Amino acid sequence: MQLSKSEEQLMQYLWKLEKAFMKDLLEAYPEPKPATTTVATLLKRMIDKDFVAYNLDGKSREYYPLVKKKDYFSKHVNGLIKTFFNDSATQFASFFTKETDLTKEELEDLKTLIDNEIKKK
Repeated sequence: MQLSKSEEQLMQYLWKLEKAFMKDLLEAYPEPKPATTTVATLLKRMIDKDFVAYNLDGKSREYYPLVKKKDYFSKHVNGLIKTFFNDSATQFASFFTKETDLTKEELEDLKTLIDNEIKKK
């Protein structure tokens, strides 16, 4: 299951905070801040999608993510590779290295990462 753009934005704040009450989440937003009801609706949808849960602290809810940022991002990237690059990581890497404005240093860093992964296998 996937999050909408506004849900992803809220999830980014929750990943950063790790645990948060409504007031903490509202504070994380830049101006103009969304209405409390908007954030509450997003949280409800994210709870229904099993991305977020909460603990009751008196009458307040302390929200926390059920999905790790790394796991969500990994699933996103793998879906992108499958959908747009014929399920070929090589095609994705080719596009990524040729069509982005990576510096020579960044390309060298990527090469080092790949070489290290090859050594592990």
